[in-house]
Amino acid sequence: MKYIDEFRNKDLVQGIIRRLGDLAAPALIMEVCGTHTMAAARFGLKSLLPAPVQLVSGPGCPVCVTDQYDLDKFLALGEQPHTVLASFGDMLRVPGSHTSLEKQRAQGADVRFVYAPLDAVDWARREPDKQVVFFGVGFETTMPTTALAVKTAAAAVLDNFTLFCVHKTMPGALGALLAGGEVKVSGLLLPGHVTTIIGSQAYEFIPREFGVSCAVTGFEPLDMLLGVEAILRQLRGGRPRVDNVYRRAVQVQANPRARALLDEVFQPSDALWRGLGVIPGSGVKIRGDYAKFDAQARFAPILAQVPPPPPSACRCGEVLRGVLHPQDCPLFDKACNPSQPLGPCMVSSEGACAAAYRYER
Repeated sequence: MKYIDEFRNKDLVQGIIRRLGDLAAPALIMEVCGTHTMAAARFGLKSLLPAPVQLVSGPGCPVCVTDQYDLDKFLALGEQPHTVLASFGDMLRVPGSHTSLEKQRAQGADVRFVYAPLDAVDWARREPDKQVVFFGVGFETTMPTTALAVKTAAAAVLDNFTLFCVHKTMPGALGALLAGGEVKVSGLLLPGHVTTIIGSQAYEFIPREFGVSCAVTGFEPLDMLLGVEAILRQLRGGRPRVDNVYRRAVQVQANPRARALLDEVFQPSDALWRGLGVIPGSGVKIRGDYAKFDAQARFAPILAQVPPPPPSACRCGEVLRGVLHPQDCPLFDKACNPSQPLGPCMVSSEGACAAAYRYER
């Protein structure tokens, strides 16, 4: 209970914790989102939950689920002359099979980091002699801004901007994870920011097909405790459903403007996930009208020469599936640490290994 003093409303938190104790039953709850994982570790939420209730991390860190092969292909483009690799900064230190964006930049490659995908479009406009390739990583939260960048490049008739698209969709991964049956979770804490785009209705198949309780939550500790309480109430009542405890931001229906933008620029495709393999229909690719901006098509001959990644000792894939706690990995805080990471789960600001290293050692 020592962490309660860190919360802004101690009385409310204490009331929720008392109710959790009344509802307590053996339950394994997966916090799907990497932001949830980091918040749970930072605020010591696991220590506030009754003993039968446990939290486990899931595949909600976009940097972490980006497959090694996709990263290696993007890094290969950095060896081309007059090419700018543009990415969000959280990809900087993620190790590829042989290098990283950080190492490439140190060796002279033109590697730049964006606050928004439109930054990359601006670079392409100002530097027509260079090919600017943006690494489109993330779930439905960041997809609309990437789609807007592609539309903007099309409107400006930019021939030197392309998107290396590895965006992924959350419902598909959760369906594959639950269908695999590797981890028997009682409930899912679902990511609020993704759900502002796709609406809580996108998860209705989970209780219907898998009998798993769900709660859409925000990222404050209080949000997460309310989500756990909602799941425990469902378990006690024996009626799994999708509860929305983040109503200040999330609605049942998808955001219509964001959905229309995504449907205009992207179409569903199979996607390769670290730790989960190929999941049908869980990714997106650029639609035909915007196909000229597809980096994987434009640079296909170069990418075809990139070999599959060699075996790695990193067990990030198991962490993402919820079958391995970071501290149970024999490499944790030994061969793998933030100064010498072997995989993205130790590097990303939303990685489970990074959270465990920083707050739970």
